[in-house]
Amino acid sequence: MRLLRSTDMALRVLMRLAVAGGSSPTTREVAADMGVPYTHAAKIVADLQHRGLLTARRGRGGGLSLTEAGRNASVGALVRSLEGEGDVADCDGTTPCPLSSDCRLRGALRRAQEAFYATLDPLTVDDMVAAPTGPLLLGLPSIRTASSEPSTSPASSTP
Repeated sequence: MRLLRSTDMALRVLMRLAVAGGSSPTTREVAADMGVPYTHAAKIVADLQHRGLLTARRGRGGGLSLTEAGRNASVGALVRSLEGEGDVADCDGTTPCPLSSDCRLRGALRRAQEAFYATLDPLTVDDMVAAPTGPLLLGLPSIRTASSEPSTSPASSTP
């Protein structure tokens, strides 16, 4: 199964925020850290904020932070929600498959999809940043620079 790009980015944003510690990075900083376009990251951040998984504060001292719900969210539930309902194969699309009424593949793919989600269900965002991933995230150049150097420039007004 292949995740939508937006689902992948949402998970990476949540993981990045899970290792932020006391800092509140901006959307622009998180986008740069995770190697995703700012405009896409901004849409993802807005969606995650709407879902109650992160908070975004504007202005001086603003930025993003993971909520407790975001930290403890089931990765399987997140992926289900972000991916939306639907089968792996589009059997009933604009050109319906002539086998759809008696096809065994559709059921097998549905079971495989559910097994994929079930594997992710017990994992939380916090679990995803345990070693070795968390230390790797903390080792990203922009995160290292931000945590080791005091900020001398005014905070960005973009969360």
